[in-house]
Amino acid sequence: MNFAQLLFPDFSLILCGYLICRFTALNRPLWQQVETLVYFFLFPVLLFHSILKSPIDLNAASSLIGAGVCLGLCAIALSYSLPYWPLLGKRLDKRDHAASAQVAFRFNSFIALALADRLAGPEGLLMISMLIGVCVPLFNVGAVWPMARHANSSFLRELVRNPLIIATCSGLIGNLLGFRIPDWLDPSISRIGAASLALGLMAAGAGMQLGTLRQGKLLGLSVLSIKHLLLPLVALGMSHVFHLGSAQTTVLLAFSALPTASTCYVLAARMGYNGPYVAGLVTLSTLSGMLSLPFALGVLR
Repeated sequence: MNFAQLLFPDFSLILCGYLICRFTALNRPLWQQVETLVYFFLFPVLLFHSILKSPIDLNAASSLIGAGVCLGLCAIALSYSLPYWPLLGKRLDKRDHAASAQVAFRFNSFIALALADRLAGPEGLLMISMLIGVCVPLFNVGAVWPMARHANSSFLRELVRNPLIIATCSGLIGNLLGFRIPDWLDPSISRIGAASLALGLMAAGAGMQLGTLRQGKLLGLSVLSIKHLLLPLVALGMSHVFHLGSAQTTVLLAFSALPTASTCYVLAARMGYNGPYVAGLVTLSTLSGMLSLPFALGVLR
């Protein structure tokens, strides 16, 4: 499988946003409005639709779901623990850590869906959809908590009014209740989702300032190492603990090695944190996925 070809569309959109913002009249004020549109409307529709469109059988996939949730909890714990590591913790900016911790455990759901389809066909799509439905709410809560805590704002208030968490939780509930998007409405919602993907990635590129990565190299290296090196190893261990079959193990390994979500930048920027730094990490994570996916699916599998 050509992983570079799979990841190139995301990276090219990030680069496109960066170049447009830097070298045309479509500069930062415009892209700030785009970020608002993506965060409050386009991405919530995308997440709701992605989770809702594939039926989830919790009983049939309990082992895979358990492994995915445990993998996610391990990733969140590792990311949160960075300030407490000997020698490392004192050298990290706590505010930048609060914004970038999410990079270590969130994932790009569209790459996940495309990869699962190539790896295992319809069965793989169903399995990755179940992981998305269960893990996205967990990861969004994990992303919001450190930023809400460092901003001295109410964590529950941030959760209740966070459009990404509202969309994912309502999508999961609707899926379990058997709700489906009507056929006549599905094409329109799909196009909104496609627009959110393109604009979200371009907004991440527009907000990126590569110079900010030089100021937090150690933090960035730590977060990306968790995401692209440690998590595939943890996923392999979880596949043995939960006695997963071959197809389930393949999907879990792919899930663990995915690039981080482009919405990391949007969430950090909307909550008043260092968005350009997080956007740089999103770009590096997309590039790192070209190494971690072959490592997980080639070496470990």
